[in-house]
Amino acid sequence: MSGPDLLGIPPTHLPEDPAAARLAEQDPRTVAAAYPASSLVWAVLAEAALEEGEDVAAYAYARTGYHRGLDALRRSGWRGQGPVPWEHEPNRGFLRALAALAQAAGRIGEAEEQVRCTEFLRASSAQAARELGL
Repeated sequence: MSGPDLLGIPPTHLPEDPAAARLAEQDPRTVAAAYPASSLVWAVLAEAALEEGEDVAAYAYARTGYHRGLDALRRSGWRGQGPVPWEHEPNRGFLRALAALAQAAGRIGEAEEQVRCTEFLRASSAQAARELGL
């Protein structure tokens, strides 16, 4: 979705994330220390922890990425609702962190949070939910 949603709310587009380029060259933990405000780096760490079965660490990484993403969205004019398009590459860090948080919450038994995060992801970007398997 590139235009306003059905409520007429314009999509939010986050600015470029300087950590994105570094992730191709450096360990994500090093990048997180240099760019702690990056949702993308926390999402990458969360996804890796999920793959390794480190569910509590994944939850912590994902929650950090989620909150850093909310901060960035608010700075970009987001008012708590409206589309956050997957098609806009800088939005993907937040959306990936949100998906990882839903998955990690489910794994540690936080069923209500899993549902809330999954619904939030779907409302923000149906394409992201499809791409990320939720």
